Amino acid sequence: MRSKNCWRMKVKSFAKINLGLEVIRRRKDNYHEIRTLFQSIGLYDALEFKTVADGEIRVEGDDDSIPWNKDNLIYKAALLLQKRFNLSQGVEVRVRKNIPPGKGLGGGSSNAAMSLYALNTIWGLRLTRKDLMELGKNIGADVPYFLEGGLCLGLERGDKIVTLEDINPSYCLLALPAFSIATSSVYSRLPLVLTSEDKDSKIIKFLTGRNYCYLTNSLEETIFSLYPQLRVIKNLFQNLGSELSLVSGTGAAVFGLFKDKEKAEEGLEKLKQSCPSLLVETLSRKSYWERLKIGV
Repeated sequence: MRSKNCWRMKVKSFAKINLGLEVIRRRKDNYHEIRTLFQSIGLYDALEFKTVADGEIRVEGDDDSIPWNKDNLIYKAALLLQKRFNLSQGVEVRVRKNIPPGKGLGGGSSNAAMSLYALNTIWGLRLTRKDLMELGKNIGADVPYFLEGGLCLGLERGDKIVTLEDINPSYCLLALPAFSIATSSVYSRLPLVLTSEDKDSKIIKFLTGRNYCYLTNSLEETIFSLYPQLRVIKNLFQNLGSELSLVSGTGAAVFGLFKDKEKAEEGLEKLKQSCPSLLVETLSRKSYWERLKIGV
């Protein structure tokens, strides 16, 4: 919707899970080099953008646990574009949150990526998606992925993205414990010496035959030592016959992938008695982009 100098745009900002995660080594910049499989799922936040003439960036949302100030990744994305292109126009962003923070689902990074995408349109910057991905690396390691969606391989810090042929659609059962886990608290507890070279990579083995049995999250043992209740949830999903069950990223969400909707619904009924939970579906790259756009 446009009136004179005002643009409005609404987009969906989808969550992700990590179908596998391998920590290769600690980098000199204090980050870790990783190999991971990103997968989009049908859980999303709704973002609404409105341009304003006063040059201000204002962000507000309906989750009081999230800072809606200059520390928010939406704000950082808008400021990055403003400064890079010397823009005088500002923006108001309203967020309806459904992706819980601190669960390893990438909500903040997704919001930042969709802010770059939306503001590129409404500010008329004409940047390519590759341009936006490069800019996104300055905001967060996961941000570039959300400008692709579907199934992708993440390399280096997770910000080098390789698109892959999508997996068959699956039902994704999500356990969402009430507590959050800070990424730094997990990585700081990893051994100093780590290696997951190509010859040992279970992700590379998965890519050759698409067999879920290879996939693991090498952070899980550290996470389970801190939060043993997450291992119980994983075991429940496995006992219910999930094709794959892992902690997503650094957690605290645990997911189970199911071919059979009835088994997934059975798991949901058992799980929701003791833990907040949701049943969603995985999204192909095509479906991701078809569902993302609400309107301009």
